[in-house]
Amino acid sequence: MKKQITLNLLILLAIAVQSCNNTKKTDDKNPAKSTEVTDSLPYREFEEVNGEPDQNIAYEPEVTYPKTGKKIADFLPKTGIYEVQYETEGDLNNDGLADIAIVLKYRENNVSKRPMLILLQNGDKSYRLDKVSNITMPVEYNEADYKLYDTEDITIENGGLNINLYSIGPSGTIFGSFKYIGNDFILDMIEAEYRGAGGHSGLFYNYEGGDITINQTNTMEEDQPVTSKTTKAKVKRYLFENTSITEFFNEDGNTK
Repeated sequence: MKKQITLNLLILLAIAVQSCNNTKKTDDKNPAKSTEVTDSLPYREFEEVNGEPDQNIAYEPEVTYPKTGKKIADFLPKTGIYEVQYETEGDLNNDGLADIAIVLKYRENNVSKRPMLILLQNGDKSYRLDKVSNITMPVEYNEADYKLYDTEDITIENGGLNINLYSIGPSGTIFGSFKYIGNDFILDMIEAEYRGAGGHSGLFYNYEGGDITINQTNTMEEDQPVTSKTTKAKVKRYLFENTSITEFFNEDGNTK
């Protein structure tokens, strides 16, 4: 009797093993069940942007500008990432030839820096790149997608490059002018006006006089009294390449 039971158990075990082997062969024929798919790329977090580029991420590309050319387009980076936003023409270095100043805008967003290029004309009507500044012209929009200045323009008059920024908001209205002294292109004059609740202030600097004047108007009083203070500016040349006209009165203790 025990031998019969043992024999029956061996038969059942053999059937179970055969069933497992058949199941494995069936799975081998269906790779979707037997193969584990893994991501071979390194893990990276992404932010959902609903298919649109994030306009609040400032991108500052590293570019190389051509040194010479016959027209403005010849000086744009070959990558095609910039377009010309503003341009003006006039004699900047007093050689009787019409030079060019341009403001570039990054194509993909409005919060990146806007390079300014100064192109001096040669005797053969070609141009050479003389100065580049990534900070003189402010960004167009801040990270909250707020346009900083209502209107902007650049002009060349009387040998100077004028940058005019107009705003009725907190950015204020700023006029700045640069001129050549020798080979240096320096800040010649800057004037700013800021309006707020209870008053407004005006600030003025000119290179020749070396003075900074601050005027404060109290609009809370009926006669709107004005107080004025003039101090000597630091004796230095504020180079076009290194000068932000929107931050000038906030840097280097210029208004102290």
